[in-house]
Amino acid sequence: MRNARLDLAAILATPNPQIDIKIKAYDDSTRSFLAAVSRYSNRAVAEITNRKNAHHSEKKRIADKTQQMQAETNQCKLKEIELINELEREQEENKEAESSVAALRRQLASIREQCALVDVEVEQYRTLTSNLRREKSKERSILDSHATRLSPELGACEIPLQCIIEGIDKDRLLFRFSHIDSSDLSREFSFVIDVSSRVYRVLTSTPVLPTLPILIDQLNESRDVYAFVKNIRLAFADLCSVH
Repeated sequence: MRNARLDLAAILATPNPQIDIKIKAYDDSTRSFLAAVSRYSNRAVAEITNRKNAHHSEKKRIADKTQQMQAETNQCKLKEIELINELEREQEENKEAESSVAALRRQLASIREQCALVDVEVEQYRTLTSNLRREKSKERSILDSHATRLSPELGACEIPLQCIIEGIDKDRLLFRFSHIDSSDLSREFSFVIDVSSRVYRVLTSTPVLPTLPILIDQLNESRDVYAFVKNIRLAFADLCSVH
């Protein structure tokens, strides 16, 4: 239609001049154009709808992702708070442990000092014990020497006195007499005396002497053991004469 040329003079020269404006072609072209515009509009609306739906989907996805990340962030914050509290507890426990270790170290140092002092005292006691043992050994040697020298004299005295002296235990002496009872010269009279302290004690007497407490008191006052032994023999003899 744009390329056709209209010969107006020729048209006017005809008996019934008419101009064919090609309404049908125009209608067809217009309908085609409107259909194309409608299709374009539909495609545009569909594209817009698709893009809108995609945008809503993406927006929802981002919102869900944001909510998830917010929840994870909150959980991380809670874990962070728990870790901070745990760290504070561990730091407090470390302080208490360090304090306990320091106290134990002080106690250990004190114990080591006490052990050193005890070692010194033990060494002193060992030296003292060694000295005492040497002194005791020396005294025992002296006593053994005296005993060896006095044994013959003791035997010579025991026979006429009819008295035998024996050590039966530590610091305990047994005195046995005979030839006291005229009716039975072999009858034995005895007593055991404890000389472990300054106060002498007679542990047993055979037979029992009623005057023994008085004799013991006299012994502890006079400290004269020989007189005490003599008085005991006389008391046994008096006891026999009474019976």
